[in-house]
Amino acid sequence: MTFQTIKDMPDIGFGLWKIAPDHCAEVVYEAVKSGYRHFDSACDYGNETQVGEGLQRAMSEGLCSREDLWITGKLWNTYHHPDHVLAAMNKSLSDLKLDYLDLYLIHFPIALAYVPFETRYPPEWTYDPSAVIPVMQPANVSLQETWRAMEQLKTLGHVKHLGICNYNSGLLHDLMNYAIEPPEMLQIESHPYLTQERLIKLAQQYGIEVTAFSPLGANSYFELDMADQHESVLAHSTIQTAASRTHKTAAQIVLRWGLQRGTSLVVKSVNAERMRENLSLSDFELTAAEMTAISELNINRRFNDPGDFCEAAFGTFYPIYD
Repeated sequence: MTFQTIKDMPDIGFGLWKIAPDHCAEVVYEAVKSGYRHFDSACDYGNETQVGEGLQRAMSEGLCSREDLWITGKLWNTYHHPDHVLAAMNKSLSDLKLDYLDLYLIHFPIALAYVPFETRYPPEWTYDPSAVIPVMQPANVSLQETWRAMEQLKTLGHVKHLGICNYNSGLLHDLMNYAIEPPEMLQIESHPYLTQERLIKLAQQYGIEVTAFSPLGANSYFELDMADQHESVLAHSTIQTAASRTHKTAAQIVLRWGLQRGTSLVVKSVNAERMRENLSLSDFELTAAEMTAISELNINRRFNDPGDFCEAAFGTFYPIYD
């Protein structure tokens, strides 16, 4: 298989956030066996070396070739300065044991002070975790400077496609005004409680594809104490009714809704049966009425919000959404 354009990216990607390094290689290997060919990685996840080990094992056993895989990587906040973008991308390639990335994204529109690899990797959010009061240290780097350096990665052939994560509409308008090489992908949190319909429509108007992370909503955040159990959309009667009609699970209903509205998805499970279940979305469709009813569940509930977690966890108030 050869991926020619951004539209060839597999609709369902395997997310690598919160997979512990000590069993990540095995999880990735099992994901390949289950049928996943798109893997959504990032420096900040702290497991790229193990992701690379799992992928290499799968390829060495003939389960797939490099050309069968779509690998997404992300530029972390501390590497936004143009002097560090290439090195950050090369570090990810080295850890992943790959020669190129299919897609490279700016992880957050947040520039933080540079932390050398030898000091701490991944550098995470605070500049000095050993400080009496650890805080984030913003860097004076514009997003335009960072994008220029991102464009060079594609020119040099290190990445095939470029994109952004966690941008709002204002930042997207601005980026499209200065981009020589426009972004091809916008990755954002989106689920029935945060439909982001206007932002998705704007991206598509610009010809940018959209990927939804945390497509099941609160389920990704229970273990981090960033969501309450009652906030799970899976138990909602609207979802349960559609699940009963289609004889599918609640998770499959929510994921199918995401696909039918025109977004690709990043999903994660360490359970092999659930891995396969999350891929099994092509043998049924939701009705127009079901699609509308699920979209109407929107309450603009954002779980992954720097305006909330940065102050609570990293001692710095840093909102990026109004």
